[in-house]
Amino acid sequence: MICIETQHFNLNRTLLLAIGLWPYQKSKLVQFQTILFFSILISFVIFQLTAFITTICTVDFIIETFSTALVFNFYVIIYNMFWINTHHVRNLLEQLQYICNELRDKNELAIIKKYGYYTRRFTAIFTLLGICTIFFLILLPIWPHVFGTLLHINKSRIENQAIQITNEYFIDQEKYFYLILLHKNAVFCIGITTLTATGTTLLGCVIHICGMFKIASYRIEEAMSTKMLKNINLKNQTMIYKKIFYAVEIHRKTIKFTDMLISSFEGSFLLLIMFFVISLSLNTFAVFRNASLGNKEVFLFHLLYVFTIYLDMFLYNYAGQEITNYSNHVYFTAYNVRWYLAPLGVQKMILFILQNGSKTFHLNIAGLFVISIECFATLIKASMSYFTFMYSVQQ
Repeated sequence: MICIETQHFNLNRTLLLAIGLWPYQKSKLVQFQTILFFSILISFVIFQLTAFITTICTVDFIIETFSTALVFNFYVIIYNMFWINTHHVRNLLEQLQYICNELRDKNELAIIKKYGYYTRRFTAIFTLLGICTIFFLILLPIWPHVFGTLLHINKSRIENQAIQITNEYFIDQEKYFYLILLHKNAVFCIGITTLTATGTTLLGCVIHICGMFKIASYRIEEAMSTKMLKNINLKNQTMIYKKIFYAVEIHRKTIKFTDMLISSFEGSFLLLIMFFVISLSLNTFAVFRNASLGNKEVFLFHLLYVFTIYLDMFLYNYAGQEITNYSNHVYFTAYNVRWYLAPLGVQKMILFILQNGSKTFHLNIAGLFVISIECFATLIKASMSYFTFMYSVQQ
């Protein structure tokens, strides 16, 4: 028997526990932790927007502020997405466990274990990438202080160089510099951990969906194998019926599970797509703007933002494309087997799969976006169009 929580999502569980979003064992201490972390994230966005109260609003200032505020707003949206949908996350994991519990064939167990290994491996890779990003963002503001001590550079000049994100705390920022820096570092740690934990959990669900489609293909191939079709007696005919029935059943459950995954987070996904396009446009503009002005530290920040947005957009759309590809593979498997040699009843069951597979299965967000590589290209094209417009107006 496979335990999804401990065998496939063990690292995801640790990451979600660290930020208070694991859907099980919600004690009062965990609830306090969740409220505290969410407050830290949203307060950072608010303190960026309050800068409009005390600063003269030029076009450069507006773009600079919104380009960073929208990036940190991703953390708020994603954290809130898992927080308010805790029961949906729990239902998804339980449904996945239920499907795995029904697997009895050793080859089917081997398939799902293989995709569970993929889940652990990708989670480990993105966790390592997240840790490296956290260290980079924490150490970047400190380097000017280190060099300032060694080279005897003016302290106020160092602090102005170190603070790259526009905030308004309504306090003396030089006096409380390290307290403000602590707030920023806490946001980086919580935000990137949130992005990693939630993203890899959703990615793990997608990987298991691909594994279940693979099992459906395997069951069809086994039912229609040459050995079965050579001697169609009553025993073999009953066996073929059962295997085709189980193939149809897991195919149906996989589609139902996928629809549940999308419907649980549909509103948040739609909001994220909108912010992805706007934020990518603004940060791409900020990269070119700061590169031309020679602001190296700010340039690095925005370049990191652009890379992160590109990576997230690509991964989400690539995951949707993979689900479509695996769903199509079930259709091609049913089409390519020698179904015409099977009994009439089996042919009708295979026809059911062919009819379902004749219409390509997509991850559809609110009827507006079909998650795929083509969608990724469309979003990039849209964001580059907005960037080109801003750049031409600025010139």
